[in-house]
Amino acid sequence: MTIAKSSEREITALPDHTQLPDSDGTFVKNFQEHPQSILLTDSIQSTLDRLHPDKQYAIGQDCGIYWRLTEPPEKGAECPDWFYVPNVPPTLEGRARRSYVLWQEFIPPLIAIEFVSGDGSEERDTTPLSKVQKKGQKPGKFWVYEQIIRPAFYAIYEVQKKSVEVYHLIEDRYELVAENERGHYPIQPMGVELGIWQGQYGNLDLPWLRWWDSEGNLLLTGDERARIEQQRAESAELELQQERERAESAELELQQERQRAERLAELLRSQGINPEEL
Repeated sequence: MTIAKSSEREITALPDHTQLPDSDGTFVKNFQEHPQSILLTDSIQSTLDRLHPDKQYAIGQDCGIYWRLTEPPEKGAECPDWFYVPNVPPTLEGRARRSYVLWQEFIPPLIAIEFVSGDGSEERDTTPLSKVQKKGQKPGKFWVYEQIIRPAFYAIYEVQKKSVEVYHLIEDRYELVAENERGHYPIQPMGVELGIWQGQYGNLDLPWLRWWDSEGNLLLTGDERARIEQQRAESAELELQQERERAESAELELQQERQRAERLAELLRSQGINPEEL
């Protein structure tokens, strides 16, 4: 990151997450972005809880990552649609985070994800800060992630193209991650894979960005797990009911067989034949 090393006195003089804007004033680009963020968070929650039994991690959804002090302040921030930072407290002094401030925390996100609404050029812009000419203009988003914020993984998800690109930071440069045999992209420090899943979430049937475990099993949301458990319970109840019906049917057949035997015995006796001697 490009913030110069400062003394403790200077660091405490810089604004913190409560003093910086928590929005850049732009609208969410489409109705799919909000449920997409929730889907990513909900389905990865149990995995992160296993990775962090102390609960020391933070997830940002369309929240600012401040990397440079500017005027206005939001020009010195990027707002990934989704990001995860390991080994940081989920709250600061008991207060919910309003943004993630690098000059306070220093730990970069492990992964940052951008949802493309345009043609993808903004998310792939590599214009460095040194080439910015106009006042208030920001350097390229790709450059900021690669050179300043430096998440180990950067993903660009395009719902219209049903695709995702995943980059891994290697020796200060992002390199494309190759898809595996399942068409997924391994995020090894998390023990998961990222990929595209076509299906219905909420009331939208779309190519969603989702997580799988390292064996290729889809990570489910809480609602999906609850529905599966309900289906299992209903299936078990149905199987139990069918078993009861089979037992009742077997008992009925046994009773009918006994009745037939008794009628035959009575018929033999009426003809002077002892059925017990046969």
